[in-house]
Amino acid sequence: MVDQPEHGVYPEHWEADVVLRDGGTAHLRPIHPSDADAVQAFHVGQSQKSTYMRFFAFKSRLSPKELKRFTEVDYRDRVALVITIGGEIMGIGRYDRLDDPGEAEVAFNIADAQQGRGIGSILLEHLAAAARENGIRKFSAEVLPENRKMLMVFSDAGYDVKRHFDDGVVSLEFNIDPTDRSRAVMESREHRAEARSIQELLAPSSVAVIGASRKRGTVGYQLLEHIIEGGFTGPVYAINPEALELAGMISFARLAEVPGPVKLAIIAVPYDEVPKVVEECGAAGVKGIVVATAGYADDGDRGLARQRELVRQARANGMRVIGPASLGIMNTNPAVSLNASMAPALGRRGGLGLFSQSAAIGVSLYAASSRRRVGLSTFLSAGNRADVSGNDMMQFWEDDADTTAVGLYLESIGNPRKFSRLARRLARTKPVIVAKSDAMGLGLPPGHAVRTTQAPPEALDAMMRQAGVIRVETIEQLMDVAQIVSGQPLPKGPGLAVFSNSRALGKVVADSAATQGLGVERIVADVDLDAGPSVVLPALRRSLQETLTIDAVHAVVVALIPAHGLTVEKVAGVLAECSAAAGKPVVAAFSGILDPSVYVEGMVGPETAQPAVHPAIVPCYSNPGAAVAALAAVVRYAQWLHRDQGLFVEPEGCDPDGTRTDLEHLLQNVPGEQLVRLDPVTAGKLLGHYGIRVVPSEGFETAEQAVAAADRLGWPVALKTTDPALRHRLDLGGVRLDIQDADSLRRNVLEMRKSLERYGSPSLEVQSMVPVGQACTFRAIEDPLLGPVVSFGLAGDAVNLLDDWAHRVPPLSGSDLHAFIRGPRASRKLFGYQGLPAVDVAALEDIAARLSRLKDNHPEVALVEFNPVLAGPEGASILAADVRIANAAQRTDSARRAMRS
Repeated sequence: MVDQPEHGVYPEHWEADVVLRDGGTAHLRPIHPSDADAVQAFHVGQSQKSTYMRFFAFKSRLSPKELKRFTEVDYRDRVALVITIGGEIMGIGRYDRLDDPGEAEVAFNIADAQQGRGIGSILLEHLAAAARENGIRKFSAEVLPENRKMLMVFSDAGYDVKRHFDDGVVSLEFNIDPTDRSRAVMESREHRAEARSIQELLAPSSVAVIGASRKRGTVGYQLLEHIIEGGFTGPVYAINPEALELAGMISFARLAEVPGPVKLAIIAVPYDEVPKVVEECGAAGVKGIVVATAGYADDGDRGLARQRELVRQARANGMRVIGPASLGIMNTNPAVSLNASMAPALGRRGGLGLFSQSAAIGVSLYAASSRRRVGLSTFLSAGNRADVSGNDMMQFWEDDADTTAVGLYLESIGNPRKFSRLARRLARTKPVIVAKSDAMGLGLPPGHAVRTTQAPPEALDAMMRQAGVIRVETIEQLMDVAQIVSGQPLPKGPGLAVFSNSRALGKVVADSAATQGLGVERIVADVDLDAGPSVVLPALRRSLQETLTIDAVHAVVVALIPAHGLTVEKVAGVLAECSAAAGKPVVAAFSGILDPSVYVEGMVGPETAQPAVHPAIVPCYSNPGAAVAALAAVVRYAQWLHRDQGLFVEPEGCDPDGTRTDLEHLLQNVPGEQLVRLDPVTAGKLLGHYGIRVVPSEGFETAEQAVAAADRLGWPVALKTTDPALRHRLDLGGVRLDIQDADSLRRNVLEMRKSLERYGSPSLEVQSMVPVGQACTFRAIEDPLLGPVVSFGLAGDAVNLLDDWAHRVPPLSGSDLHAFIRGPRASRKLFGYQGLPAVDVAALEDIAARLSRLKDNHPEVALVEFNPVLAGPEGASILAADVRIANAAQRTDSARRAMRS
């Protein structure tokens, strides 16, 4: 914690670790008066040209008055941010509010040696976020025409920059509210930087093992041995102060003694020695470290504090961290051949990228892929996942030509909004398989320091479905699916043919496929495996080729029981050949094989069928149920892939600025994150900014006031209690409908008050009647982990007793909205049910679109509930709205590039 200067409270939440354009890391923070000497040193170290570009004149040194002005700011009207590497300032960005309180002038100064690393762009993003927080909406700047690099920073930021030339200076101004283009620019830069940082880890030019040992069985010994035996193509250095020779090579006592540069350091020393080693790595210019050392998660809060300090120390010196407690990393590309892991051998080369968190899960994943003979491109075990995460790996895999499909086993998730964004983009080109426990998000494994969720458990799964993720439960299921997507073409539809040498087995497989949503187009149950290989294999080939030519058949499941004299390998070869020729997936299930030496999962077909890098593989399973389930999951992914995803369009009539102004006013005197429930008028105004109209109602004290209110609202009216538990309960006397005139209303008021005495005589209100329809309910919350979550269900027993909700995480595309309203099991009632007319589903989708946009744009809106919403054949009416607001905490995926802290 930095001391608070007298002129303003130091905004610690602006601090962030950032990834630079070349994959290195740096620390960004607000400036502080104690930085005066560092700012002077930064200034003196600049070239005359850079100083002239910044100040329009040469200054050899800054005066005490200038230093005081530059370093003593109020963090509101005057803000300055610095980027440091190894504690040394590498860049400064600042703004000063102008006479127009909504505008500020910005200026930047980047160290000569650090230019070209994207520091200016990162400073601009973070300055803009700080300015928006302080009510500033426009930036202006004056730049010399010859300062092309700074002009590019502004023009390439994605903002609509207006410029004019006057008196030898280029004047710029632009609105800093995020736009689709500025978000796209930010995400593109983030992607390139993070992908590059992982590339530096997985394809280093040199490796050092720090803590290498002569003692067999130790972690250091095994890591060094596996790197050497794996055939790593670059130089390998062993670091151990007590050994002169290790694994046939000279050992160095310290990293500083290594004769060449070291890009990746594998650390296997006791955890009390790790800080010193990390310091040496930073001094030696190492790009990244893999910390195999465990013990952090075993020491409670103290261990977690040491883990955070480890990450802070590494990032401040420009390094990424894998671990601690990491199993290691692997890259099977022959140009790298890196097995810096505890796995005994470099994996089979293939197209599957794998990510795990704990070392134990990593061992299981690697073992499962080896058993299935699934080839790997890269593998990374994140251990406690203190820094490098699954999100980082997805950034890398998106650009990695060696990777055709990815699998992640997640025990916790640190930034689900970013995960959703990255997974949706990656899944458009490569299948993404995720195994997670049902408890993920609700609790944390040892050593993991992220937020937990308060949203319904189904919300996280819904987010993954939105993103096109293939969600599985276990490692084995992950590999079941990986066998198909890593070596087979995707099915173009749900049509299935079943081949078997048993009619009973064929029928069982067909029934199983039907329950999984697959359409069985043909069952071939006359496969005779007893006729001998010379007869069976050509016949099987002809029949399979013929079936695969049928347009309605998109995939084939071959379920066989053993036959004498016919090997699994020969059958698998025919299946792989036919699949490759037809461009359709063929999967096989060999049931009843007792010989443990015959492992039938993942048989390799002839290498001529596909390029040798990824030879043709027929996915094989020991039971047909697993084969069908895996194929069905791949079919659903293929359908998502080919479905029109729709656009993330803001509905017409939305006014985010008006909402933001109202919220700032309403939250002025609200302490902390205290929830404030809005009265109906205020809630209606806030919702109105997004085109959401609530049917008006009026409370009253006397029957005559009720009649007057009904005259204003319009007859007929409904009479209801304001008690949330009773206001929709016709059976408990909480609502009376279709009251036509004043006398009837007076009488109903008296009768209703008498019947509600047992509930404490709650107050009453009147409301105009709306057309009858199906009662629905919408709910939206701000979750600590997921951010905005919207839910939809059919009001009444469906949601109250059966918990029949659909959940989504904004933003929602057109296809997301379509699936959202159709998500609850009871949604069949919306489309005509037992003689009732279909409702206006488009009107429900419109409410969902506006509500999701409201929640996505304004985290201060902590809760919204519409109950009931009456959906009729024409339109939908919101009868009641509960809106609560609070000062929002920072979302996990904020509008600025920053690594998870």
